[in-house]
Amino acid sequence: MRIQIKVVPKSSRDEVAGWLGGRLKVRVSAPPERGKANAAVEKLLAAALDLPSSAVRVVAGATTPLKTVEIDALEDVVMARLGGSH
Repeated sequence: MRIQIKVVPKSSRDEVAGWLGGRLKVRVSAPPERGKANAAVEKLLAAALDLPSSAVRVVAGATTPLKTVEIDALEDVVMARLGGSH
């Protein structure tokens, strides 16, 4: 499944901050350079969903804060673990 996210890089901590409309807000401490923030987003979401890192990929928006993430899991499982619906 795919979800839309808004990433806030260089935050004080890594966290899934919740839903803003149909978009999940994610904060990561990594800077937005050379793919570091994208890698941190993938790792954070995989951990939050109890999935292997390879199951979460940024598939669109690599250089912008608004991204599309593809997750190899069932939608109801993802929504239940991320606390919402999109």
